[in-house]
Amino acid sequence: MPPRSLHVIGGRGSGGAERFAVRLINALARNGQPVAAVTVAGGEIARAIDPAVRQYHAPMFGAWDRYSRWKIGRAIADFKPDVVQTYMGRATRIVHLPGKRLPVHLARLGGFYNLKGYRHAHAWVGNTHGIRDYLLSHGLPAGRVYYIGNFVDTPPRLQPAEREALRNQLGLRGCRVILGLGRLHPNKGWSDLLNAFAELPATLRDAPLHLLMVGDGPLRGELEQLSQQRGIAARVHWTGWKHDPAPYYQLADVFVCASVHEPLGNVILEAWANGVLLVSTRAQGPLELMQDHVNGLLAPLSDPSGLAAVLHAALTLDEAHRDRLVEAGRAEVERAYSEVAIVSAYGALYAELRDQAADALVMAR
Repeated sequence: MPPRSLHVIGGRGSGGAERFAVRLINALARNGQPVAAVTVAGGEIARAIDPAVRQYHAPMFGAWDRYSRWKIGRAIADFKPDVVQTYMGRATRIVHLPGKRLPVHLARLGGFYNLKGYRHAHAWVGNTHGIRDYLLSHGLPAGRVYYIGNFVDTPPRLQPAEREALRNQLGLRGCRVILGLGRLHPNKGWSDLLNAFAELPATLRDAPLHLLMVGDGPLRGELEQLSQQRGIAARVHWTGWKHDPAPYYQLADVFVCASVHEPLGNVILEAWANGVLLVSTRAQGPLELMQDHVNGLLAPLSDPSGLAAVLHAALTLDEAHRDRLVEAGRAEVERAYSEVAIVSAYGALYAELRDQAADALVMAR
């Protein structure tokens, strides 16, 4: 019998961890796995989960939110999961389950977080080898620490007329387009990207060069001011956050991940899946995923001039070279980061944790 999993994720917004949680929950359901979720009512996450998936709701204000802990307990009693998987610190700190019996508390980590709020879980899964090694180096038991990567959806391709319509809507008709996408947070290197863009020519190969910024966050006002100071504001377009980013990847000539700190980089997988040429800084996650000049181009970390040079090289590649890089990225997603591979790995992990808990219960008797 397939193991039953209950997924708990706090917050109302939709960052990388939240988007992956939704993808995994929906994929488990599509593949016949018994799955349910605890989310914040009315949030983007709750709306994005397939209506066929049973949902429970809790406000999840913080670690000492006893009401949410009670609500999650009610969900566990009703759904009877074998594994409760938590995402990020808030949900993980709220969930406290007794050991040596079902359900098993599995904490999923997508970053090098302070482990104080994670140690009470029964098992841990990191989405990169680096995160797994970090967990082990901080004393978590080797037999309970796992690695499973992320996967991304393979979206349908926009028709040429659809792509051009979106470009026209955004004021990008006839332009070469660099895309930056993600939360406007200091870790993402947005000021480096803007400064790099300011060093590039305003026109490249007889076409205006523009920067499309898809996302939102606490730095938006500061970044808009920087674009004014650097004299590029007329060529930088701010769309805010988009629930479906696929069309924006597909209209771009180059996607850039300018992060100064990036444990994995879901955007890299998304860029590959959407068939756009990829440039990334040499942050830890991208270095684990990418090979320079094989499936993308790598740029120096925290170096706007170095990033500008690599972006210029990407924008002036001959078509055959560009196509080889794009196809290699798409092939890497299909090989190692497909829905089938990752859902299978999670299903196997849930079954292993369930069986271990059942064996421990028998031994205790």
